[in-house]
Amino acid sequence: MPASQAVRRTLAVIAALPLLTLAACGYGSQAKDDDSVKVAAGAKKIDGLDSVRIGYFGNLTHGTALVGRQKGFFQKALGATEAKYATFNAGPSEIEALNSGSIDIGWIGPSPAINGYTKSGGKNLRIVGGSASGGVKLVVNPEKIKSLKDVKGKRIATPQLGNTQDVAFLNWVAEQGWKVDAQSGKGDVTVVRSDNKVTPDAYKAGSVDGAWVPEPTASKLVAEGGKVLLDEATLWPGKKFVITNIIVSQKFLKEHPKAVEAVLKASVETNQWINANPDEAKTAANKQLEIDSGKALPAEVLDPAWQSIAFTDDPLAATLGAEADHAVKAGLLEKPDLTGIYDLTLLNKILAAEGRGKVDDAGLGAK
Repeated sequence: MPASQAVRRTLAVIAALPLLTLAACGYGSQAKDDDSVKVAAGAKKIDGLDSVRIGYFGNLTHGTALVGRQKGFFQKALGATEAKYATFNAGPSEIEALNSGSIDIGWIGPSPAINGYTKSGGKNLRIVGGSASGGVKLVVNPEKIKSLKDVKGKRIATPQLGNTQDVAFLNWVAEQGWKVDAQSGKGDVTVVRSDNKVTPDAYKAGSVDGAWVPEPTASKLVAEGGKVLLDEATLWPGKKFVITNIIVSQKFLKEHPKAVEAVLKASVETNQWINANPDEAKTAANKQLEIDSGKALPAEVLDPAWQSIAFTDDPLAATLGAEADHAVKAGLLEKPDLTGIYDLTLLNKILAAEGRGKVDDAGLGAK
C-alpha cells in the first residue's frame, strides 16, 4: 500500500471510531472557582500572560492535577499569572479544547494523546511530562469467576470501544489464546462497552460478570462485592505503565516555554509532596473532587484506589509505544507514526536542577 494511502486509511479509521479515548467524569465543564489559593504579594506574571488554562479529568489517576490545584502548587509556580482550570470526562473533548485554545496544558491518558497526535498529523500536541502509573484492575464476581481461566465465556465490561482499558483487555484476551472480534466485542469472551459511571450498577444487576477498569471504578466494584482478579501493573515490566501524561499545545509550548516550565515544575513538586505525604495528598485529591463534582469518594473506595496509583514524573514512554502496538494487534488501529510526540527538554532541565536523572522518550522525541 502506498504511504499516502496508508496515512489516509489510518486517519479514516481513527475518525470513524471513538478510538483510544479515556473516560472519567465531569465532561468538558469549567471547574468551579476556589478562592482558597491566593497569588503571593509581589508576584510577577510569567511571559506577560494573564492566565494559563489547565485541563484535567475528575479522576484519581489525575491526582497530580487535583492535588496541585488544591494545595496551590500551580498558582505558586505561575506567580501573578492566574491558573485557570477546566475538567473533562473524555479524551476527545480535552483534545478539542487544546486544539481550539480553550486550554493550554492538560492531564490526559495515553490513548487520547496518541489519537490526538495522530489525527493532527503530529501538529497539535506534545507530551511534556508524566504524572501517574497503574490504577487499572480486572474485578470480577467471585461467585462466577474464581480463576483467570474462568473469564472465558463471561461478560466483561470495559469503558469504551478502543479506549486504553479496552485495548489492554483485548490484548490480554489474545494472549490467553482466545478470540474476540474487537468491533462487536463478541467471541470467547463478550466485551461489554460500558461507561465507568454505570458499570457498578451493571455489575450489581448481573448484566456483566466483571470489568477491566481504572480507579476509582475498580474499587467501587470491590465495594459492591467484587474481587480483584488481576492488577494490570503485574503485566508490565517493573509493574509500571503510563495511565496519565501531561500534554501541551505545540503553539503554546513554542510561544510560552517559561509558562510550561512553571507548570511542569509545579507538577514535579506536587508529585514529590504526594509521595512524601500520601494520606494528606489523598485527602486533598478527594477534597478537590468534591469541589469539582459535588461529591467526595467514601473511604472504602478512596483508600484502595489511591494506594494502587503511583505518581511519577517519568512519562514511561516505552509503555505508550507498547499500548499503541496493542491497538494495532487488536485491529483497531493501523500502526501510527509517534515520532515527535514527546518533548521532555523542560522536564529534564527541571530534574537536572534537582540532581535527578533524565527521563527517556523511547526514541519518540521531537527532533
